[in-house]
Amino acid sequence: MKKISLLIVSLILEFTNFIDAQEKRVVDPLDLEEIVVVGGRSSERTKINSPVAIDVIDVRKIEKASPQLTVNNLLNYLVPSFNSVSQSSSDGTEHIDPATLRGMGPDQVLILINGKRRHTTSLVNYQNTVGNGSVGTDLSAIPVSAIEKIEVLRDGAAAQYGSDAIAGVINIILKKNEKGSASVTYGLTNRNDGENYNFSGNYGSKLGDKGGSINLSFVVSQRNKTNRSYDNNLDKFGGNFAYDFAPDPNQARINDEKIMAEMGLTQRDFRFRAGDAQIKNQQFFINSIYPLSENLEFYLFGGASLRQGEGAEFRRLPSDKNKVVKELYPIGFQPLLKSTIYDISNSAGVRYAYNNWFIDISNTFGENLFNYKASHTNNASLGIHSPKEFKAGGHEFKQNTVNMDISKKINNLFTVAFGGEFKYEQYRIKAGEEGSWMHYDRFGNPVTSSTHSSDILGEGGAQGFIGFSPENALKKDRNNASGYADIAFKNGKFTSDLAGRYEHYSDFGNSWIGKLALRYEYLSGFAIRGAFSNGFRAPSLQQQYFNNSFASISSSGSGVVTKGIFTNDSPLARALGIEKLKEEKSINASVGLTFKPSKKIYITADAYYIKVNNRIVLTSEFVNSKVESYGVEGARFFTNAIDTETKGIDVVATYNVGLGTGILNVSLSGNYTETEIVDYHFPKVFEGDRNEYFGPDQTNIIESLSPKTKATLGLNYNIMKWNLLIRNTYFGKVTRDGYPYGSVQHHDPKLVTDFSISYIIRKDLTLTIGGNNIFDVFPDKQIYENSYYNVFKYAPVQMGMTGANWFTKLSMNF
Repeated sequence: MKKISLLIVSLILEFTNFIDAQEKRVVDPLDLEEIVVVGGRSSERTKINSPVAIDVIDVRKIEKASPQLTVNNLLNYLVPSFNSVSQSSSDGTEHIDPATLRGMGPDQVLILINGKRRHTTSLVNYQNTVGNGSVGTDLSAIPVSAIEKIEVLRDGAAAQYGSDAIAGVINIILKKNEKGSASVTYGLTNRNDGENYNFSGNYGSKLGDKGGSINLSFVVSQRNKTNRSYDNNLDKFGGNFAYDFAPDPNQARINDEKIMAEMGLTQRDFRFRAGDAQIKNQQFFINSIYPLSENLEFYLFGGASLRQGEGAEFRRLPSDKNKVVKELYPIGFQPLLKSTIYDISNSAGVRYAYNNWFIDISNTFGENLFNYKASHTNNASLGIHSPKEFKAGGHEFKQNTVNMDISKKINNLFTVAFGGEFKYEQYRIKAGEEGSWMHYDRFGNPVTSSTHSSDILGEGGAQGFIGFSPENALKKDRNNASGYADIAFKNGKFTSDLAGRYEHYSDFGNSWIGKLALRYEYLSGFAIRGAFSNGFRAPSLQQQYFNNSFASISSSGSGVVTKGIFTNDSPLARALGIEKLKEEKSINASVGLTFKPSKKIYITADAYYIKVNNRIVLTSEFVNSKVESYGVEGARFFTNAIDTETKGIDVVATYNVGLGTGILNVSLSGNYTETEIVDYHFPKVFEGDRNEYFGPDQTNIIESLSPKTKATLGLNYNIMKWNLLIRNTYFGKVTRDGYPYGSVQHHDPKLVTDFSISYIIRKDLTLTIGGNNIFDVFPDKQIYENSYYNVFKYAPVQMGMTGANWFTKLSMNF
């Protein structure tokens, strides 16, 4: 390690003179000395002198040229340790993209806005996607036009900010007093689908005559659906998927071919749709500051978002009499899941500054409401009397946080800080209309265990998405109180930060956690840094109480059984010996080197290790005699089933140089992350049968479904009225395990290229054209066994399965 460090230092020093010669004529488009809010309480901290790794994304300077229009997508192509991919046919997860940092779960990264905690969604990811069994934060509910910059703290920070900052913190800084701007964007994929319309605006103004400000932002956008299914799935009405589970597959196929012939239909009438959902967004945000006196100011920020989505579920073919009412759908149907998602947030507080004292008192409220509607479907147990659309219920999460932060700078050496937080949370599941979940007999009565199978016309509930029943409905809450203390020291070349935090949950008891971070500048511009911390994350209310169990016809056709997800404290969980959920405990260690031999070049390399004990996951589905005795055919639970270790390294380099009469900005960054399950915790009833409790497909989601390696090389050249952006993003190999129905498939690494060129038509008007993934790169085609029998051509891994997407953007300042 010492030899490598000396080699890097010598190479950098070789170029220092050349770099210095260029600096006099370079106007730096990215100020490396910019003060950052996240990472510590010191008011003089920058990402260069921070003892932990921090990325700063100046959104104002990239939003005109970037092909990405949402926060998720921006970070996915700018921060290699960040990962977010749109999912397909995955219920609610198709409408809110899960996001991860450093290979951890969506619920192990904390999101802040202006330094204040952002609420999570009410959605639990449970469709075997990335982040399965976790609850994340909907970054795409925040309009890009409202954002000044994004700070990404790539280090454990639970002791500083709260229990869910195990992987790090993303802090979104909103725009303040600025002039107005607006943009109109139109995009289209190479296959003439997925049309994207986006209109965004931002307006800032002074507020009063004492230095106050107000900034307003809004976005109206629509992304239309895409279809990336196999073309040859037409040959067998969507492949063998529907037939493979039929009692008599050959006869089912013959029946469907007969239906097609009688109706004069072609295979195309039976085609499956597999791709991105249609999404419509309306978003509004406000950020304001109003001075009350020379030392006291009031601030208010927050916003509202309305998202409406429509995604496709698996197709039902006419031969499946248990699922299709032939009189309503002679050739079967592909159900649609529609969503209406409301996201509301508001923070208000006062800040007082005097004689190096700084006091901040605030209240932050957030709410996420997710409603479902099943459309183009039927309740087969109702026969010809079934509606074709159902309100299927939904879920809601509320969070209110009261904060007080106090800090004091002492003698230019120490900064001390302390404070407290009180947080209230509420989670609710709402039942859908009766037909969306009820299982009826042919006389219109609810099915019971004594109902004769001959009196059942078909499966109950809405096909595609069975609604929440009154038995699923609930309303739960809890509170959390915490206090922290933080002391930062800086003396010449040495910096240290020591933080401690106490947490008390009304449902999970107490915990003490701490963090120590150090930095030493051993040569001018060259430093070593490191940190060690422990963490504590209580199960979310969603993980404790989400359930969607429902009545269904048994696979043998012998009667009615119950299937779905059961709460961890349900009678079935207790009977199987599944323990009550407990907190996750973590250890986080990092060590890094920073090089800044000149004002225009900056290089960092940070290695990290994260250990999580009792990690909360969603189990595999139990389908065996252990649950059948309780009238259940398939059951899943949230449990503390595994311990994991995550190891990795981040490398970031930026360089600005004069080229001709213009300025070239070069940024190179890369990440390698490897997560391994090191231990399993099984109830005695499942000992020796790991596949049944937490199968290979679930292990795959944790260890290898996301790229272990990711790197980005960006070139941005600004000359006169022109700006050219070329960005290459490398996504490493991923593995997908289709267990129990599919096989293991390795998807080769891929390189995706973004391109845009901008021209300033006049001082206040800029035209940009370009594209994301301009060479139309896709993940490897799925093997037959993993494609749901030639329905899904690509798995939504690495960069997703949209392909090339071209755009035109007109931006205006006023």
